[in-house]
Amino acid sequence: MAHVAEIWRHPIKSHGREALLQVMLKAGECLPYDRQWAVAHEAAKLGEAGQWAPCANFSRGSKAPLLMALEASFDPASNTITLTHPQQPGITINPDRTEDNARFIDWVSPLCPPDRAAPSRLVKADRGMTDTDFPSISLINLASHKAVETHLNRELSPKRWRGNLQLTGLEAWEEKNWVGKRIRVGQAEMEIREEITRCLATTASTRTGARDADTLGALKNGWGHQEFGVYGYVTKPGIVHVDSPVVVIA
Repeated sequence: MAHVAEIWRHPIKSHGREALLQVMLKAGECLPYDRQWAVAHEAAKLGEAGQWAPCANFSRGSKAPLLMALEASFDPASNTITLTHPQQPGITINPDRTEDNARFIDWVSPLCPPDRAAPSRLVKADRGMTDTDFPSISLINLASHKAVETHLNRELSPKRWRGNLQLTGLEAWEEKNWVGKRIRVGQAEMEIREEITRCLATTASTRTGARDADTLGALKNGWGHQEFGVYGYVTKPGIVHVDSPVVVIA
């Protein structure tokens, strides 16, 4: 039976991830604290504070591949995020504090290319700053990941896809048939709304931040598309934990 292999949260969009053992999903919401903050760059055109904005306004791995090697750990009790990177000493910040905001920008700037819009400030959303204009949960099929590895004849970390739920026990590309259907994951239910079109971020190593794998070429040459994974919208709340079963229900 298909089940959840891993659960991942990304407190700051494109700036690290952390593994969870379980999570409470709420109807109409992103995974709690996932992409709760994002790093607006100097050319960003944002609306009112707290509103969702498209990914083009933010620093991200497609433009700054070194960001892909970031790891993060969020402590809800203290509202602090600890970030680590192989090229930087670790840092702990409260992303809502002005002084920590400035300290973070100083810390992360060396990881960003000088010929791109520079990181300017941390912003907080009233919902996760996902790449969708609706609050989404991203699901990754590890069998599809294995197919990409086989095509490239090398091992890759599934973290390159930056998914929330990594699923196992499925056939490769089975998730592509879920669009328009409803699934149950643990106690929660969600409707699968669309596939995820991939960008250059996935070409960078999550260990070093170097672009070292032509994942986009593999998708196009192997299967004639640039999609990997699907976006779900939670319709029924519930707890999801590692090993939770995954079932198509309608």
